Amino acid sequence: VLRCLGIPTRVITNFNSAHDKNINLSIDKYIDVSGKTLNLTEDSVWNFHVWNESWFIRRDLGSFYDGWQVLDATPQERSKGIYQCGPASTRAIKEGDVNLDYDSPFVFAAVNADCVTWIHYSKKRKERIYSDTRKIGKFISTKAVGTNSRVDVTANYKYPEAKEISFKISYSQYKNSLMDDRKILVTAV
Repeated sequence: VLRCLGIPTRVITNFNSAHDKNINLSIDKYIDVSGKTLNLTEDSVWNFHVWNESWFIRRDLGSFYDGWQVLDATPQERSKGIYQCGPASTRAIKEGDVNLDYDSPFVFAAVNADCVTWIHYSKKRKERIYSDTRKIGKFISTKAVGTNSRVDVTANYKYPEAKEISFKISYSQYKNSLMDDRKILVTAV
């Protein structure tokens, strides 16, 4: 419909799309002390999710947020009491401006949430044991104009993930570092 009105519009596919039900910007998984999964959250990760982007001038938000806007015709959650999603500025999503209206936090989580695993000891005590900051929002794509090629638009939604630097040490070096830690602990006591 928007294309018929002359508004540039394209379809976007997000792979490993987070569905952050409680809008805490993470996809939480809870396990008990034996490793059994507990159903304490409705968060999930979908293989993919599709929405539309349209090009708008945002007088309501300011010119910084002009450009591509996310519109989801298949919203899964209520927003302001009705099932709707958008228009959320892709610039706001990339910059992490999750305090804006129009479902920016939900879309931000869809492309950039952390997957966090917790051990749940009791209602008052839980411990974070794992966090994956790279799983969500992979190969965010649209179709190229005039061809069937994929165009990666991930950079419109998020900054590149920080690269991990791995340090390799021998077992004896690791063992010696533990001994050093033990000496520091004994000296401190």
